[in-house]
Amino acid sequence: MTTYHFIGIKGTGMSALAQILHDSGEKVQGSDIDSRIFTQIALEEKNISILSFSKDNIQSGYTIIAGNAFPEDHVEIQQAKKLGCKFYWYHEFLGEWLKQYTSIAVTGAHGKTTTTGLLSHVLESAYPISYLIGDGTGRGHVDSKYFAFEACEYRRHFLSYEPDYAIMTNIDFDHPDYFTSLDDVVDAFQSMSDRVKKGIVACGDDEQLQGIHTKVPIIYYGFNESNDFQAKNVVETEHGTEFDVFVRSTFYEHFFIPTFGNHTILNSLAVIAICHYEGIPVECMKELSSFKGVKRRFTEKTIGSQVAVDDYAHHPKEIAVTIESARKKYPNKKVVAIFQPHTFTRTKTFLQEFADSLNQADKVYLCDIFGSAREQSSGQLTIEDLQKLIPGSDILDLDNTNVLQEYKDSVLIFMGAGDIQKFQKSYEETLA
Repeated sequence: MTTYHFIGIKGTGMSALAQILHDSGEKVQGSDIDSRIFTQIALEEKNISILSFSKDNIQSGYTIIAGNAFPEDHVEIQQAKKLGCKFYWYHEFLGEWLKQYTSIAVTGAHGKTTTTGLLSHVLESAYPISYLIGDGTGRGHVDSKYFAFEACEYRRHFLSYEPDYAIMTNIDFDHPDYFTSLDDVVDAFQSMSDRVKKGIVACGDDEQLQGIHTKVPIIYYGFNESNDFQAKNVVETEHGTEFDVFVRSTFYEHFFIPTFGNHTILNSLAVIAICHYEGIPVECMKELSSFKGVKRRFTEKTIGSQVAVDDYAHHPKEIAVTIESARKKYPNKKVVAIFQPHTFTRTKTFLQEFADSLNQADKVYLCDIFGSAREQSSGQLTIEDLQKLIPGSDILDLDNTNVLQEYKDSVLIFMGAGDIQKFQKSYEETLA
């Protein structure tokens, strides 16, 4: 028996992986910064030790798993190598661990966290499974039949995996600090598809995914007639969305999901397609209707006459679909977007696209750009550069969030991949 020590255990993927190993009977601990992060709640509930960074945390005989964000000269990594500990980067270890299961990777520029959550929810109603969701949720089971996991394209980390199946939700240009162009991203997904062993479920409405060539079968899903799995007869109700699924033009089944927006239908179709391929009973697929969502993806809270939404949206297309979801669910309420850009590189690359997406809201507040530790320099870009492109927008000050009180009977969407939650927390404190 070894002790698995996680360097950066509060990271979303790291927290989930630590929970999986713990549930599988392994001894687990980890270290991270002292600031409180939402991902540590699940770790604390499982009594997994969270330590402050120190070389004293590392003992000989430990197996070390380091988060991908940490440099080689980190004090704990240096100590692990000095003591000759078995050492893995997060994506390397995950690539080894999943080999013992029928593995299903969920990847794509957008929607992978929610789709992994949906898939895990449905599979778990049929079999004991393990899953790793990118919101910090992980579960292991010693008798797991399937391992469903989120596979990130950043720095081509997903090339460490050889999954049995892959769901590909879409391909889009993001992570401009690493990828040079859309073609570069497409090349990464092509390389990923070459590593899949049994089959791929891909969104056929996505032009880039249509160009993927593989040695394994590809099942396409979407709204277009050409797809193997097609959603038709979409009806939005007060409580969610209903639609019919046709398999190769033949009616298959009627489904209900408690969410709004075309992207949520596509995520559900991906799950239905892979489950159908694996022979999962349709009764289990219908558990889509009881899905409660994943953390930080349109997470709602009622505050008087207002609805506060916490969402991870940090790309222009994600912002657009989040605003669309709010409009469909609350057609009679105004939508107020409170957005914190994540990384100077992404903000600079998509400056006009961010403005175009945010302009779909009734009112926009902007928070200072959340820089990333991996960025060398912020250059001259400021939040005012984005504000100039959004008529009527304002900068939101953390000490003056009470200005949001004037938007009675509205939906307040707090969006971003940094620490946007502190603005929502500050606002809620003004109401206490």
